[in-house]
Amino acid sequence: MTRSENREPVGTAARMVAVMAKKLRVRKGLTQEQLGSRMGYSGAAISAMERMLHPISDEMLENVEEALGDGSGFFEGMRELVRMEKLPEQFRDYAPIEQTAVSLWLYANHVVHGLFQTEAYMRALIGGGYPEPSAERIEELVAGRMARKALFDRKPTCEIELVLDESVLLRPFGSQEVMRAQLLYLAECARRKNVNLQVLPLDAGLRGEYAADRGNLTVVETPQHDRVTFLEIQGESLLITDRTKVSTHMQRYAKIRAQALDPRESLGLIERLAGATR
Repeated sequence: MTRSENREPVGTAARMVAVMAKKLRVRKGLTQEQLGSRMGYSGAAISAMERMLHPISDEMLENVEEALGDGSGFFEGMRELVRMEKLPEQFRDYAPIEQTAVSLWLYANHVVHGLFQTEAYMRALIGGGYPEPSAERIEELVAGRMARKALFDRKPTCEIELVLDESVLLRPFGSQEVMRAQLLYLAECARRKNVNLQVLPLDAGLRGEYAADRGNLTVVETPQHDRVTFLEIQGESLLITDRTKVSTHMQRYAKIRAQALDPRESLGLIERLAGATR
């Protein structure tokens, strides 16, 4: 595969940034090398940005605002749009729904849910995936996933419920130390007032009922108090708005939650596992 075939596509927002940056640079009578010197980049990096060879980084976009924006706020305003374009394609329609959610009901049965991942955990997880992403793409995906965490402290508050399969807590990524830090972070999240975290034990199926056999599940309550289901698997995703189907998903989630350990027992299990992971 050629190098050009490996490039991440440049979206509409990033193209607007590149075109505007070039126009303002030329208007100011600056060469690419001169602008790069002001921003701490090489002339080649400025050329690559203007030629749209790859999406502009968040750091470079911030520097472009300082060097060319003249207080207009244009480039600053484009940062969120550019960041959204860097998200995995299957996640882009869901991301703005999550950002504005009133409530989230989450079940994760393979890895820690993205909202609850530490940076080291997500870096190990993303970097070990297939096809193997470039180092630049790893950084973009980590930055995008870390930005989602603003939801925890957003006002108005988002109420978040998460049920984690116990197997998730036993499946390390990166190293045992990375996993221990991840477990400690989960315990920290569990103590938040707007978070309810429960663990579905490995032996849940021995009790005669098991509602979690169909995989990950995300249900969102929107500011309009509608409910939407988001499903994601193997790089594909599905947003479901049909009320009958979403109602079934909520009922299934309620069953999963009822079959899980209660929040206090779940926190105790996470803390014990963190202590055992050295």
